[in-house]
Amino acid sequence: MTAPHLSARNRSACGASGFPLLMNETEITMKERQLSGRAGILSLPAILAIILLAATAIAPAAAFAQTLSIPEAKKILAELDDLGNFPGKDYSALFTIVSEKPGEKQSVTQVRIFRRDAKKQFTILIMLPEVNKGQGYLREDDNVWFYDPTSRKFSHSSVKENLQNSEAKNSDFTANSMSDDYDIQKVTEGMVGKYPVWILDLKAKTNEVSYDRLLLYVRKDKTMTLKEEAYSVNGRLMRTTLFPKYITLEGKLLPSQILIVDEINKGEKSQITMAEQSVEKLPDKVFTKAFLEQVNK
Repeated sequence: MTAPHLSARNRSACGASGFPLLMNETEITMKERQLSGRAGILSLPAILAIILLAATAIAPAAAFAQTLSIPEAKKILAELDDLGNFPGKDYSALFTIVSEKPGEKQSVTQVRIFRRDAKKQFTILIMLPEVNKGQGYLREDDNVWFYDPTSRKFSHSSVKENLQNSEAKNSDFTANSMSDDYDIQKVTEGMVGKYPVWILDLKAKTNEVSYDRLLLYVRKDKTMTLKEEAYSVNGRLMRTTLFPKYITLEGKLLPSQILIVDEINKGEKSQITMAEQSVEKLPDKVFTKAFLEQVNK
């Protein structure tokens, strides 16, 4: 989902700001609204346009087809892991999740994320909606805890659980290693928009991950995921994730906007916008139960 410093070649595929022009000529404008105003999500036609662009533009291989060996694909997967993680540093950001479900009003969830990747620690503090404010998640060692300020109690949770009323899972906000969690079964090629991509077919090594199989659509010209498809053990497509906007942090391209489409419950989708992304050092107390208890006093 991220990419290294942009070379002259890569900059030619980017706009003046240096961000990749993922949508090509079919540009979908994503207007971000401040929470003080109206939070919004892409309209259904816009979402369909993105999905159609990503899903139907997978063209047959070119006449001079390229090949990628499994060892080479493993190197790409390792690069994706490295670009998405910050070992030796802390990471924090403000995530705003706007979700839609047929027949229901839009729901807005805002969470502040704190990560210490070197120790696989994370803390998630819920800011909105007001009724859930102060709830949070904490990972200590291999345990994930949910804190409820009303009962003032901690209960066991899981990275597989959905965050509040959204399509996002706790694992979407944490550091991960696909190289450790998945084997590459095969590699094919295709197109997403105008960009040639490698399609990495991943099979889970463990049942600790959220999905048994992933298809990653990774640009050939630089290590950057444009699209992800997640499948269940029985091979059913569970969700499609698209990455239309990025920022540069510490020389890495990080998503600043993600669109998650529920493929089981049609019409359900969540748009995640990331702001205030930082790798500044965090106090040790942020990764403790006491921190979640104190912020609610």
